[in-house]
Amino acid sequence: MAGYTVALMMIGVIISPCLYGKEFSDHQEIKVQRLLKRLNKQALISIMSEDGDIIDCVPVHSQPAFDHPLLKNHTIQMRPSFIPESTSTYTKKKINATQAWTKNGRCPKDTVPIRRIKKEDILRSKSIESFGKKTMTPGILLYGSSSVLEDDPSIGHEHTCVYVDYGQFHGSKSRISIWKPNVLRTREFSLAQTWVVNGDWDTGLNTLESGWQILHALYGDKNPRLFAYWTGDTYRETGCYNLDCPGFVQVSRHISFGAALNTFSTYNGEQYDFLLTIEKDQETGLWWLKFETYLIGYWPSFIVPKLAASARKIAWGGEIVYYTSGRGTHTLTQMGSGHFAEKGFRKAAYFNSLEYIDTSNYPITPSPQNLEATVTRPECYNLQVGSSQRWGTYFFYGGPGRNPHCP
Repeated sequence: MAGYTVALMMIGVIISPCLYGKEFSDHQEIKVQRLLKRLNKQALISIMSEDGDIIDCVPVHSQPAFDHPLLKNHTIQMRPSFIPESTSTYTKKKINATQAWTKNGRCPKDTVPIRRIKKEDILRSKSIESFGKKTMTPGILLYGSSSVLEDDPSIGHEHTCVYVDYGQFHGSKSRISIWKPNVLRTREFSLAQTWVVNGDWDTGLNTLESGWQILHALYGDKNPRLFAYWTGDTYRETGCYNLDCPGFVQVSRHISFGAALNTFSTYNGEQYDFLLTIEKDQETGLWWLKFETYLIGYWPSFIVPKLAASARKIAWGGEIVYYTSGRGTHTLTQMGSGHFAEKGFRKAAYFNSLEYIDTSNYPITPSPQNLEATVTRPECYNLQVGSSQRWGTYFFYGGPGRNPHCP
């Protein structure tokens, strides 16, 4: 069945020292502190965000990527070969989407902004070893998603997505509207993202993923946050969120993974979105991630070997994960704006300017007729695809969850 397996970052049970004694507590504390030391690199300066996050400005050569054994002697690429050196990768044009931390400062040149991981972030994960990662089990979707799905009958998930499949692709472009949907419970989540995919579940799924998500289990609140994810082996051993393991090489000093987006759309009000691009550099094999005009950085092909040549599938869409109530009722966790696609602009969430990038690195707009769509529960969340001169190919998506037609 087409689509992607949804996933959920499970919050682990923190066992009281009263039950297991001081030795257990000390052992866990040592493991947590070791992980914090590995993840939080020495910063040149730190910036306190109004939402409580701390953004560390880490020298670009000291970032977590270079803990990877195959990146020990890596020469950082500051731009892809398809952008001439004389062309700036950052312009002063007004950006529609901003991050909260930038109100209080900027990282200096030759540093990258990294959201500091706190002890409580790690303790919310299923285990210390699984922080920033996930374990996946095959489910209703063909490929998987960027959170953790446990094999638990009390967990449900829904998605609405469109995709192009069985091709050779060098990337994806789309403009994604930002919303702050209601996420009912701590262990539930809602997201909007793009996937770049090759391989299959049994022999090793390789994905590059990015978008925004509300995932309290990872971040500790219900703000929409920019994220990235990758895996080179069907989410088994490799890959992680953001910079929570070695792999992604960041070059931008303006954008921080996991940091809250400061602007989001409101019903019948101002609409905010961002242009997200994932594109392969044919000369170097690096997969570049771009947020608006900012080149955030890149994934080296060796961490996703089945994407070394090209991707087979590009997808765009929204997903939610929820806990069933025991009474058989659907969750009230929202997708997108929390309103159905037919509400349209200023009311429903959207992706527009959809493009896939061919093997000549030329962007191509798929017609609505050439897109396949998957909607798990249209009475709960749905989508509508269209095209226009201004927006190119687009779709509205989302929904409220439980309603009279989705009991």
